[in-house]
Amino acid sequence: MYNMTEMKEYIRQIIAYQPEIGLVLGSGLGGYGEKLEKPQFIEYRDIPDFPVSKVQGHKNRFILGTLFGKKIIAMQGRFHYYEGIEQHMLALPVRIMKEAGVKTIILTNAAGGLNPTFTPGDLMLITDHINFSGSTPLRGENDEKIGPRFPDMTEVYSKQYIERIQCIAKEKGIKLKSGVYVMNTGPAYETPAEVRMFQILGGDAVGMSTVPEATAARHCGIKVIGVSCITNMAAGILDQPLCHEEVMETAEKVKKDFERLVDIMIQEVIPARR
Repeated sequence: MYNMTEMKEYIRQIIAYQPEIGLVLGSGLGGYGEKLEKPQFIEYRDIPDFPVSKVQGHKNRFILGTLFGKKIIAMQGRFHYYEGIEQHMLALPVRIMKEAGVKTIILTNAAGGLNPTFTPGDLMLITDHINFSGSTPLRGENDEKIGPRFPDMTEVYSKQYIERIQCIAKEKGIKLKSGVYVMNTGPAYETPAEVRMFQILGGDAVGMSTVPEATAARHCGIKVIGVSCITNMAAGILDQPLCHEEVMETAEKVKKDFERLVDIMIQEVIPARR
């Protein structure tokens, strides 16, 4: 369990900066953080009791900076349930962001395509999710100061933002899919039988992250935008094995499209703090 008292010095730095938008950058997408102006860095390893990811492509640091005149805190790399980190710890960065004043969070990830109409390189706006991890960051004692014991999950991902993003993407000619994200525990990729099950359940993409952060954000009242980069088709859809290198390669190929979409979200969709 984390010790918020020992973390206080580092959290105070974040609160003093007063970020309004949170950004979680998934596998292969961490380079977006380099766009922030006047960046300040806080390394995860310097924060007492704070987890550190050992997954390739994750830089393990917060970046505080501005973009389009808005103050942002970005996680340049996230940690995962499959690394042996309990989900209440996965919620920690989101709760720190809430404490600092963040009103909206953009969650990104690399995911496998379940929808047969998808192709590697597609970007998918998350409209809902299925938690197949077998756990939740809200398990255990609840702090009513953070959020209710039984939070409503009818609208985890802001419909207002979804509609606005879809409209602007269409106007600007950005190819953008929409669908349901399934979280599997990992780290093994799904079997073809599991993929068929997820398709029957209504899933469009599958990955190993995002749902804990989205759940924690909804619990504490932060508006959520989620976007998946479809880096590969899930097992059994194409006659080829899956590997992490393919995930990273595809994420790099669609980097410009992804960054343009996040630019739009920050500049034109999320209102400035009043």
